[in-house]
Amino acid sequence: MEDEVASEEAAPLEELIKMAKSERIRLLKVPIDIVEPDNLNLLIFRLAHEKEEHNIVLLSVWDLLRARRNTEYREYVEQAMLVIPISKSIVRGAWFLLKKRPVRYMPFDFIMRCMSVLEEHEFSSYLLGGKKRFLLKIEKNISSTFPGLRIVGRFPAFKRQEEASVVAAIRKSSPSLLLVGKGVRGGELWLARNAGRLGNGLKLWCSDLFDVLAGRKWRPSRKVFSLGFEWIGYCLRNPVKLLRFFPFLYYNMLLLAYKMSKKT
Repeated sequence: MEDEVASEEAAPLEELIKMAKSERIRLLKVPIDIVEPDNLNLLIFRLAHEKEEHNIVLLSVWDLLRARRNTEYREYVEQAMLVIPISKSIVRGAWFLLKKRPVRYMPFDFIMRCMSVLEEHEFSSYLLGGKKRFLLKIEKNISSTFPGLRIVGRFPAFKRQEEASVVAAIRKSSPSLLLVGKGVRGGELWLARNAGRLGNGLKLWCSDLFDVLAGRKWRPSRKVFSLGFEWIGYCLRNPVKLLRFFPFLYYNMLLLAYKMSKKT
């Protein structure tokens, strides 16, 4: 798939835009994009090549429910260039209501694939969030895995009074990919609240990625993830997550209600 991007690089940008497509659907009134694996690399390359600001959202079923009740988060998802499902329940729900089957991506693999495409074309990245003592290790791990991906800056979790200088530093660095992790005030909504201030490029909230790259957090195997059983491991490590059974039940009740009323 990397070869596909390389072979098309000489083609006019207009041709790349025509080839790199996604299909947007709406599940329970929340947008979701269908991106086939064979098309993902070319699409990431196209978005990184464009001189625009593009948010990418990795959407879980819990995020989908949050988008229904939280106006600010819903607007952020609506305006995102890509909304990628990461929950098997979303795939099942889309098939149940729409007879559409979105492609579900494992968050870690999706971000690694993005960085692989960017590395191949010597794009850049900026790391924001997490703890300072782990950011150096994370940067080292990324650089060893993707030596062609330039890391043009990093900044740990910051105080409110530092925000203006952080935003200015990101804008000046002009990274092709801004990865934002935990510790940033507002979390994923920090990206929404700073839209238009961070410069062009891809913007992605990466949640637990920094902890995984620093070796501080468990991630499921690809086999477990493909079966949709990753929640078992999360619950074993944090039993509080068992309470998610109730919003999950609500989600399924919504699907049934929409099916009966023939809504989407």
